[in-house]
Amino acid sequence: MALKKKTAAVIAAVAAVAIVGGSVTAFALGSGGDADASGTPDAAGSATEFNLTADQNRVRLDAVPEAVASLEAGGFEPIEPGKLTVVTSPFAAPLALYADDDTTLIGNEVDLAQLIADGLGLELNIQPAAWADWPLGIQSGKYDLILSNVTVTDERKELYDFANYRQDLLGFYVKSDSPIKKIEEAADVAGLKIIVGSGTNQEKILQAWDAENIAAGLDPVEYLYFDDTASGALALKSGRADANFGPNATSAYAAATDGETRLVGTVNGGWPLTADIAAATAKDNGLIESVNIALNAAIEGGEYAEVLERWGLTSESIAESTVNPPGLPKSE
Repeated sequence: MALKKKTAAVIAAVAAVAIVGGSVTAFALGSGGDADASGTPDAAGSATEFNLTADQNRVRLDAVPEAVASLEAGGFEPIEPGKLTVVTSPFAAPLALYADDDTTLIGNEVDLAQLIADGLGLELNIQPAAWADWPLGIQSGKYDLILSNVTVTDERKELYDFANYRQDLLGFYVKSDSPIKKIEEAADVAGLKIIVGSGTNQEKILQAWDAENIAAGLDPVEYLYFDDTASGALALKSGRADANFGPNATSAYAAATDGETRLVGTVNGGWPLTADIAAATAKDNGLIESVNIALNAAIEGGEYAEVLERWGLTSESIAESTVNPPGLPKSE
């Protein structure tokens, strides 16, 4: 394997990865606070334990007749007969990571891939890959489907079909005993020291809010950038940083893991537009409609909610999956 496997213990304790717009950028934050069913840490900051063993006892879904019929009608042929080959990048808890045996793939994306495969009446064949490798893998037919925190964009829709399954949320996290109660709009970040990843969507949003505040005569944001996770975590814990602004999924998991940070606000990753996270497959290959049917069956049956609650991501749930939802526009 091209990338060295990360043990689940290391990822749970210190790793946080900014996955914004589908790109992976390492940045600093590795501490957390207790997550309830909504993925929101409580004020007490108690820690939550996640099952990181190879024995996952995943939530399962019965085959969905409509999805199976749709698969046959669409003419899609799996890469491996009888199997759905799904690729994910297992380097960002709780989305996808290695279990404590350093071999078994686990996480929210893996569990949802299982539901989709079940709904289609196929065996799940989950495959790990570096983020940069999935586009060619999908286009060349190496993989049937990707579930790896992929954001829907207009540019990607030219090559891939999508079925959304989560909101793309960014989260503001503070130390558990911080006096900060909420960060929901531009005025709330005025004068704060905020950890943010350079070149990410969250940095662009923070810069836009900062510019609005400065124009209104409010104090500017102090941007804090760190090259390693430990330094950023220490800055937040010691009070040298007021907040971290990054992908909610990874930060919620980190918060739940050790109980040292809590969520005080979320922003859609496509702000001021709305961004969706979706499963993707090659354009017009006849698969995505069936995937959409399976996802909606899991949503209606409650299995979908069980998976998101299991990984502390209920706050990112959607009421219905759609095929090729509106994507973020191309950069000018």
